[in-house]
Amino acid sequence: MTVSFDSASPVPPYEQVRSSLAAQINDRTLPVGTKLPTVRRLAADLGVAPNTVARAYRELEEAGLIETRGRAGSFVGSTGDETRSRAHEAAQEYAAVTRSLGLAPAEALAIAKAALG
Repeated sequence: MTVSFDSASPVPPYEQVRSSLAAQINDRTLPVGTKLPTVRRLAADLGVAPNTVARAYRELEEAGLIETRGRAGSFVGSTGDETRSRAHEAAQEYAAVTRSLGLAPAEALAIAKAALG
């Protein structure tokens, strides 16, 4: 497991850690059940504060990508497999809403791209 982190980046450190781990979970580089390093260990490896890694882990847990099992540690969660499915459902709902509002597909796509931007 390699976590990308650039101290010179304008992206907050916790977001770099979160997005790096999320990408590895979503592309299955980190399969379900993989034990993640402790907060302190990953923070020391990256040279960041433990609260930075703790926030990234907390957001990953809220998204259903990891689960924390108390003193046993944090693991890639099985609900992470549902991430793409949930995103697809959200996209379908967005498409339905924009159609009902009478927006052209190109305009709806531009709005979605700006929101992701």
